[in-house]
Amino acid sequence: MRKNSSFSLNNLPPHFPSTSRRHFSTTLRTEHRPPLNPNKTHSKTQQLNPFPITTHQIQTPPLISLIKSCSHKTHLLQIHARLLRTSLSQDSAIAAEFLYRLAPRDVGYSRKFFAQIKRPSFLLFNAMIRAYSASDSPEEGLRLFRDMSRRGVPANSFSVSFAIKCCVRVSSFVGGVQVHGRVVRGGHCSDSRLLTTLMELYSCCERFGDARKMFDEMRHRDVVAWNVLISCFLRNKRTRDALSLFDVMQSDYGCEPDEVTCLLVLQACANLNALEFGERIHGFMEEHGYGGHTNLRNSLVSMYSRCGSLDKAYGVFKGMRDKNVVSWSAMISGLAINGHGREAIEAFEEMQKMGVKSDAQTFTGILSACSHCGLVDEGMMFFDRMSKEFGISPNIHHYGCMVDLLGRAGLLDRAYQLIMSMDIKPDPEIWRTLLGACRIHGHVNLGERVIGHLIELKAQEAGDYVLLLNIYSSAGNWDKVTEVRKFLKDKAIQTTPGCSTIELKGVVHEFVADDVSHPQKDEIYEMLDEINSQLKIAGYVVEISSELHNLGPQQKEFVLSYHSEKLAIAFGVLSTPPGTTIRVAKNIRTCVDCHNFAKVLSAVYNREVIIRDRTRFHHFREGRCSCNDYW
Repeated sequence: MRKNSSFSLNNLPPHFPSTSRRHFSTTLRTEHRPPLNPNKTHSKTQQLNPFPITTHQIQTPPLISLIKSCSHKTHLLQIHARLLRTSLSQDSAIAAEFLYRLAPRDVGYSRKFFAQIKRPSFLLFNAMIRAYSASDSPEEGLRLFRDMSRRGVPANSFSVSFAIKCCVRVSSFVGGVQVHGRVVRGGHCSDSRLLTTLMELYSCCERFGDARKMFDEMRHRDVVAWNVLISCFLRNKRTRDALSLFDVMQSDYGCEPDEVTCLLVLQACANLNALEFGERIHGFMEEHGYGGHTNLRNSLVSMYSRCGSLDKAYGVFKGMRDKNVVSWSAMISGLAINGHGREAIEAFEEMQKMGVKSDAQTFTGILSACSHCGLVDEGMMFFDRMSKEFGISPNIHHYGCMVDLLGRAGLLDRAYQLIMSMDIKPDPEIWRTLLGACRIHGHVNLGERVIGHLIELKAQEAGDYVLLLNIYSSAGNWDKVTEVRKFLKDKAIQTTPGCSTIELKGVVHEFVADDVSHPQKDEIYEMLDEINSQLKIAGYVVEISSELHNLGPQQKEFVLSYHSEKLAIAFGVLSTPPGTTIRVAKNIRTCVDCHNFAKVLSAVYNREVIIRDRTRFHHFREGRCSCNDYW
């Protein structure tokens, strides 16, 4: 007799469907069934079903082991059939293990199974709430958690943790507060894991103070807690504080950053244009053995690209052994935002030769490249190929790139028609893209129409009215300018001031127009006055049309002289040796006058100046810009 007996496909009981017979290949050991006596004559029923399982004959531990060994849903469904025949589905331990295995695969079927349990234990509730927290219906997990309380089933820390994750998925602040109350009443306030999950909830609900309070109340802060705090700072646009935490967690608390920490801090460096800090993180990764991780290498490509250091981005990309679609998309997007549209197209073609399948993000990058470089025909061609050749339906980001492409090229009517013909509902961002094109080309009527669409969506913001002010100002319609300014004042709408940042020796310095807060303000203004004098000798003339207020020419020239990026550039010239590249990031689109200023300065002072505005990079060298004055 064989030592092990396989579950024969031919000997499956009659109630099993034929499709299940073909897929089931799980091996049952002899201890799972009563031994056969070769000397005894068996009945026909026993021969058809040599493994009759009854409640008395099967032991719970072996069945749980069998459930754990199942790797396919079909296997679990067959076990469910046995459970129904033997009433073992009412056994809490077996049912809980069954749900933990099945629920992530089919939460709907699991819910029906759960509903048949007469007295579900907290283990069963946990299995279902956990599954819902990762499903498309996290709100159902919250309902189950409340039902658990109504039935008087005591929740443990896992129940609460899964319920909080459901709240995170739906950004339910009210639900989160209720679950937080259960944490307090249940005496789980010292559970760092729960407090960390609550931090994540308050962070995604934009309750930064509450998230920070959770962190401060923790007795033991592990690296996960620090990562959530860094993520919280990033969500709340406190990027510089997020960077400082990388050092604080090590020096003050002895907590070693992990792979996730590096990912988050690289994102912060990219957002803040903090190249020096990003290089530090790169070095840390290499020292601690994270350098070979593909996801981190992809983040490095993105970080270096978004800090204007395309050569280093390409160096990381070239050194990667396993380049996936994210790697190629990051490189293509990096080439796009730095104004290398043709090179981005070449990278896309090389990607196809390497057999890497493009995804939606790849096409966002390639369409963006066409937009930044005015490659209208190429952009239309890629937009058409995306659906016909690659089977990718355009999403809102693809349409946004096309509107930007057509709008920058002055084809405003075609851009408007494209929006109106979209298969998906236009979002506010796509209307703002068209509004920006109206400002560039001074299209007053269409600009007013776009504002109307934003009002219909109830999505108008201060920046939209600033763009409209730009349009009226460029057209010299000062009555409309006054009308819009009065509207903003009456509605107490606060506009976001333009600000520029520059990193020096790992410290990020921030400037706004006419800034007097910097400790070196006197030296900075003295340097800026000297720069203005030198540039005027070289032929620089202030572009007074960039000033939106109805002022005289001399007043406009004075106001434009102290824009935030000019102060940042002056600080860079003052604080770095000759020949050093100056890198500035601005939160809004750079104006024509500041663009001209940087071009002339790059020639007069023999400096490379890199300015990143809201949408792209401008690399100024020897009196020219990489955008060819097309932005």
